[in-house]
Amino acid sequence: MIELKALSKIYRTDTVETTALNELNLHIQKGNFVAIKGPSGCGKTTLLNIIGLMDKPSKGTLRIDDKNVEQLSERERNSLRRSTIGFLFQKFNLIESLSVFENVELPLLYKKVNRVTRREKVMSLLQQLGIEGRKDHFPHQLSGGQQQRVSLARSVINDPQLILADEPTGNLDSANGREVMRLLSDLHKEGRTILMVTHDDHYAEYAGQIILLNDGMIV
Repeated sequence: MIELKALSKIYRTDTVETTALNELNLHIQKGNFVAIKGPSGCGKTTLLNIIGLMDKPSKGTLRIDDKNVEQLSERERNSLRRSTIGFLFQKFNLIESLSVFENVELPLLYKKVNRVTRREKVMSLLQQLGIEGRKDHFPHQLSGGQQQRVSLARSVINDPQLILADEPTGNLDSANGREVMRLLSDLHKEGRTILMVTHDDHYAEYAGQIILLNDGMIV
């Protein structure tokens, strides 16, 4: 599903050149659960952002679903991102002025899904995650674990085949962290591909494959 060939990311200023990713070669098959580990600053989040089409490599090739991403127009990239990829962030990234229901509904609005179908899909997912009773609450009224469930619901509402999770348990206590990992494992069992950045050895063990990064290279 994901293939990187000699992929590099270099950040340049007038005086400094920093190599965040250094000619990575990587192949992730559809349906795999992969954890990316490594010290801070090793390129983990940069790699996730490039695979998530939120950033572009300096050189090399990225293919998603057998599509060469560099050959896609910006409109095609956006379409691929919305239809194929779901994002789960450490800081939840919920919109404070929107209710739980509205936060989860937002991706469906972008896809112009009709109102009845939106409500059915959102309520079904909130019920599945055990937070249907919080649908009218706002993010500041929720615990960290509840906010991450809302974020997870939003990330999968469009049925993406690829879920990118950047330290999804980083702001949670151990009980809520285990619950989020259980939910990710359930999504993996449904056939979704999951790529997760983590510092935690225990949570990395949920994955079937662990990739170690250091200085922008796979070790």
